[in-house]
Amino acid sequence: MITRKLGESVTWLAAVDWERKLFDELIPLPEGTSYNSYVVRGGGKTALVDTSDPSFTAPWLDELDKAGVKSLDYVVANHAEQDHSGSLPAVLARFPASRLVTTPKGKDMLPDLLDLPADRIVTVGDGETLALGGKTLKFIHFPWVHWPETMLTFLEEERILFPCDLFGSHLATGAARAEDDPRWMEAERRYYAEIMMPFRKMIAGGLSKVRALNPALIAPSHGPAIGNPASIMDAYADWTSDRVENRAVIAYVSMHDSTRLMVRHLEGALSSRGVRVDVFRLAGGDIGKLAALLIDAATVVIGTPTVLGGAHPAAAYAAMLANLIRPKARFAAVVGSFGWGGKAAEQLVGLMPALKVEVAGTVMAKGLPREKDFAALDALAATIAEKHKGL
Repeated sequence: MITRKLGESVTWLAAVDWERKLFDELIPLPEGTSYNSYVVRGGGKTALVDTSDPSFTAPWLDELDKAGVKSLDYVVANHAEQDHSGSLPAVLARFPASRLVTTPKGKDMLPDLLDLPADRIVTVGDGETLALGGKTLKFIHFPWVHWPETMLTFLEEERILFPCDLFGSHLATGAARAEDDPRWMEAERRYYAEIMMPFRKMIAGGLSKVRALNPALIAPSHGPAIGNPASIMDAYADWTSDRVENRAVIAYVSMHDSTRLMVRHLEGALSSRGVRVDVFRLAGGDIGKLAALLIDAATVVIGTPTVLGGAHPAAAYAAMLANLIRPKARFAAVVGSFGWGGKAAEQLVGLMPALKVEVAGTVMAKGLPREKDFAALDALAATIAEKHKGL
């Protein structure tokens, strides 16, 4: 646990999880993570913004005691997901006079996820405020960042924004500010790609509400506090835009070298035509890095051998991942090899319906790629490069 003061009335409690390496049994955490909560003290009342992951409930409650929190009037749940709400039953039991503040959708969801008494929950509307005595919390509904019930909380007098998952980063650090850790922006980019990118249209539409608040400090529920809010808001504005770069990401797996030879040839053919290429080996690869690579790429290429008539499971996983996180790519292609038959290329294209991309082409070699296959890869590279000219 790390506890710090943020401004005159806010105490930041960070449960820093240095050892966690996987989130939701899916997302790699090479830099760990943290679960942040914030105590806001007014002249007459005290509020707690978000809680902690259940794995940290006991030390987190101890830290509340050490921070001198003797009573709570309100517990704000910006988001119902358990890494932020999981300690709610314990904190409501510890402070029986407190009321849980959330959105109407949050009130519907929280009792389903946790053992919470419905009569302790009060709802707030978009733009509604809560007076603490000289300190005012304003609530901004922001659904689908990244669940339907989410909201942001803003401390008006000190201009501190508590956005829960929005603008967060999976980064275990002792830094007092995000800008003090050189890993921070790359961690932000990965976090956006893994969690927020499927909702980029909704986020893009709501960023103006955040800018209008003109926050002086952003205090998310994962990762360090952000002392330069414009830096992350500008990054999100770019990531959520429709702008793509003259880049192709090739994610591939190869069993007996044929697909690898094809990928290397395609990489060179694209590069010689002015297309920047990122090659990602799927076997043993960090899918968080792949997700981050996909943020701005105009073209996604998946390379696969054929296994029992279909795509290699690692290639199918990559296609399903791309379909899940929905990058703004405009084109896709499949390359690979087969022994006696199969429909690996058709299968992979079928696994990515949510991308709504134009398929620039497929090249599947029978066995070891030969001159005609390399010529087909050159033609595919020429097609992709031509399509990129209109970006």
